[in-house]
Amino acid sequence: MAKLYFYYASMNAGKSTTLLQADFNYRERGMRTLLFTAGVHDRGGRGVIDSRLGIRANAVPFEADTDLRLIAEDEHFKAPLACVLVDEAQFLSADQVRQLAALCDEDDIPVLCYGLRTDFQGRLFPGSAELLALADSLIEIKSVCECGRKATMNLRVDAAGNAVREGAQREIGGNERYVALCRRHFMQRTIAGD
Repeated sequence: MAKLYFYYASMNAGKSTTLLQADFNYRERGMRTLLFTAGVHDRGGRGVIDSRLGIRANAVPFEADTDLRLIAEDEHFKAPLACVLVDEAQFLSADQVRQLAALCDEDDIPVLCYGLRTDFQGRLFPGSAELLALADSLIEIKSVCECGRKATMNLRVDAAGNAVREGAQREIGGNERYVALCRRHFMQRTIAGD
């Protein structure tokens, strides 16, 4: 039986790199995959999964109303899919996570989702919350805080490196906008100030 996997981590932990490696492993063995990424995430170009290591792959961009199961079933009908991989999974809607679960349960296609668990305020993203509830396997990808502890939180910073405490949940950025921290240092910088 196919499973739904959620690989989660803080920023800069290598989630996209890990996804692209998994995709390569399937394709190297002659198996067909389907890649999705959030349409809002266009740092490397719309519909592109890119890694800080310089590797990249084209993917189907999804929006809040995209029916992922329908797209995957259409592709599976053309030629069997061995796996569906989803980058920026925190931007999935709860309905889309259920669509992916149905791909596993009813179409027997494994789904590997990669994304952030929490936002810059320490709150769950809707897609992440649903994945934490429904995924068969939860796998944490480790990252490192500036102190050497495991980084689990994402601090949004301004141009001067000061903590940003208010704003929209969705704001795309890289090292210039986000710092991965352990909970202790995240709390110090967001509650006690910079």
